[in-house]
Amino acid sequence: MLFSSTPGSIAKHSLRSMHPAVFWLDQPCRPAMVPALTADTRCDLLVIGGGFSGLWTALLAKQRNPERDVVLVEAGRIADGASGRNGGFVSPSLTHGTANGADRWPGEMAELVRLGHENLAGIEETVRAFGIDCGFRRADEITVAVEDHQVLDLHRTAELARALGEPVEVLDAAATRALINSESYLGAIAEPGIALVDPARLAWGLLEACRSLGVRVFEGTPVAGLSRDGAMMSASTGIARVTATRVALATNAYPSLLRRVSRYVVPVYDYVLMTEPLTAEQWAAIGWSGREGLSDAGNQFHYYRPTDDGRILWGGYDAIYHRGNGFGPEYDVDHEAFARLAEHFFQTFPVLEGLSFTHGWGGAIDTCSRFSPFWGTAHGGRTAYVAGYTGLGVGSSRFGAAVMLDLLDGLATERTSLEMVRRRPIPFPPEPVRSIGINWTTRALAKADREAGRRNLWLRTLDRLGLGFDS
Repeated sequence: MLFSSTPGSIAKHSLRSMHPAVFWLDQPCRPAMVPALTADTRCDLLVIGGGFSGLWTALLAKQRNPERDVVLVEAGRIADGASGRNGGFVSPSLTHGTANGADRWPGEMAELVRLGHENLAGIEETVRAFGIDCGFRRADEITVAVEDHQVLDLHRTAELARALGEPVEVLDAAATRALINSESYLGAIAEPGIALVDPARLAWGLLEACRSLGVRVFEGTPVAGLSRDGAMMSASTGIARVTATRVALATNAYPSLLRRVSRYVVPVYDYVLMTEPLTAEQWAAIGWSGREGLSDAGNQFHYYRPTDDGRILWGGYDAIYHRGNGFGPEYDVDHEAFARLAEHFFQTFPVLEGLSFTHGWGGAIDTCSRFSPFWGTAHGGRTAYVAGYTGLGVGSSRFGAAVMLDLLDGLATERTSLEMVRRRPIPFPPEPVRSIGINWTTRALAKADREAGRRNLWLRTLDRLGLGFDS
C-alpha cells in the first residue's frame, strides 16, 4: 500500500483537538523536579545526561561498587529528551535488527543476539527488583508487509533470524489479518521477545532506583564545558563545578561536549500521535487481542502499539534532518508531519474513522551511519561516551551503559572485545555535503518505496560503502 502524502478531511478532523505535547510526560505521576546543583562538588564518577544511557550508567555503577560516589547531572528534567518521547518498544536487538547486524558483524551475531536477550532480561529484573511501575509487558513484535515486494523481504529476514536460533513465525495475509484486522496487510513476521513499557515511567523509576542507592542527581544543571585538570576531570555548569575521577557522557542526540562525537551523529526528528482511548467496539473491529508491538516494512516505516489505557500510539514515517545538525524545541512540533501520520493511520485502519488524536509530539533520534550504538574514550581514558542508538535505545541503552563502565574501569570483558564496540562507524561529511547527502538519501528511499523496493544507484553506492541508510 502506497501511503498518501495528502491528508484528507478525516485525518484533518481527527487532529482538531490534538494537544501538542508528549503523552508520556503529561501524567499526574510525574515526579517533582530535583533541585539543581548550586555548589562545587567532587565525585568518583560524573554522569552527564539523565536519559536512559545516563540512568543505567549511574545505576550499574553503584551496583558494581556501592562505595563509588556517583553524581548525575541533567540539563532539563529526567525523561524530557528521547527517553520520554519514544514508542516504548524495548527490543533485545543491540544492532538495530538482525539484518543490519549480520551485514556488519557476521562473525559476532550469535554472541550479539545472546547478549541482547541477556540485556533485556536484566532490564526486566531491574524493573521487578525495584518495583518500577512502568507497565513492563512482554509481547511479540510483528512486522507487516504492505507492498508485495516486502513479503519476500520479510521471508529473507525470517530465514536469517532462524539461522541464529530466533523463533520467528512467518504469517500470510489471512493469518496476519486474523491477528490485526487491516486490509493493507499482505503478510508479516512475528518475533517473540520484546517488551512494551511506558518509557517516561521507566525513566522516573530508574531515577528513584539510582537515588535509593545513593546516586546524587541534579536536574536543571547543564554542563557548559568539560576539561582535564591534571589527574581529574572538571565540568563547569556556569554556576558550579564538578571535579570527578571519571566522566560518562550520555547526551546522545544533544550537542556533544566532545567535538569528535559530532562527526558521527546526526539528529533526525521523528513524530508521534496518540489516540483517545478506543471503545470495546472499536477494538473488536480491528482485533489486536494480543496487543503486540507493530511496524511496517517500508523504508519509511510506521511503528505502533496499544497503551495500558486502551489508546494506540502511531509514529514514524518521517525522519527529518535540519541543516547543521539542527536541534532544539522549535522542531518538536510539525503539523505537516502530524497530518501525514493521521492520514496513514486511517488508511491502515479505515474502520476507526471518527477516532481523535489527543497528543502529538516529536523528538530527536541520535542516528549514526551504522544505526547502532558506538563507543569511545577521551582525556586519556578518563571520559567515555556512547551515542548513535538510532531509535532502539530504550533497550540497548543498558548495554551501552555497561560498555561505558567497562571502558572507564579499564576492564577487558566480553563486551569490550566485540568488534562492534572496538570500531566506530563511518563519519558523516561536514556541511553542506552532509545536508545534501541526507536529502538525496531521503528522496531515494521514498522513491524506492514507490518503486517496489528498487534501490537506485545512490542507495546501492551507500550499501557498498557500508552506510545502507534506511529511515
